[in-house]
Amino acid sequence: MAPSCLKLALMRLLLTSFGHAHIRDFVQGTIAYIPDATRLFAQNPEFIPFAETERNMLKEHGLSIRDFPISNATPEEADQVFSEVDAVYIAGGETFDLLWLLRSTGIDEVLIKHVRAGLPYIGTSAGAVVAGPSIEPVSLLDSPDVAPELSDYTGLGLCDHVVVPHVGSNIPQFPIDVFAETVRTYGTDFPLVLLKDGQALLIDDHGTHLI
Repeated sequence: MAPSCLKLALMRLLLTSFGHAHIRDFVQGTIAYIPDATRLFAQNPEFIPFAETERNMLKEHGLSIRDFPISNATPEEADQVFSEVDAVYIAGGETFDLLWLLRSTGIDEVLIKHVRAGLPYIGTSAGAVVAGPSIEPVSLLDSPDVAPELSDYTGLGLCDHVVVPHVGSNIPQFPIDVFAETVRTYGTDFPLVLLKDGQALLIDDHGTHLI
């Protein structure tokens, strides 16, 4: 049975590890692209191809990209942008830094309001994790030390499961042992959903499904 998520009218979320063919069916038009989870390593030459691949993938799905970095944005600016686009896309990167930016700018509350009112939400990797009730279970994959000011790991609460991305991937820093340890450490206290690259958790008015 697929895991259940909070039943809220109109909410539509697509939570992925990295990319998914269903994106083209999930939304069309213009997306607000939030890249901030990558800010700590965006200049790393090894990262640049991943960012380019992601953007090209979104364009191939027929989407137009409206860049919206939130680190220097205001809640008022976020409210306007989210009112003008067809969906919001939160890219992957450092989960703890991403949550800190959302919360410290106050944009978390604006984002929650719009998604609960029907704005489609696509989150990949860190963007998928922050949609859930807590980001604490990914502390074995991403380091909380990158956001020392963040003491509350409560997520956006748009889904009642914690996505653990990149299971079984070839990413060197995510060996299979770290996922086994994540389940042992956090599986009792948190409802985990382990996603392989290419998998997604789809939440819409038909329910919640792994696709």
